[in-house]
Amino acid sequence: MADPRDTDPIDQAPRERGMERRSSGGAVNPWLMIGGIALLAVVVYAVSALL
Repeated sequence: MADPRDTDPIDQAPRERGMERRSSGGAVNPWLMIGGIALLAVVVYAVSALL
């Protein structure tokens, strides 16, 4: 079970401390990537329509 968010570092399990250190950046939301690709496709479409 995960330690609560405000647990003192001394009271945390070593495994939890290791996971916190590795996950400081956070994962990119998949919908954000899909939206970025769709936005890029719209930009490419608009530029090709102008040329």
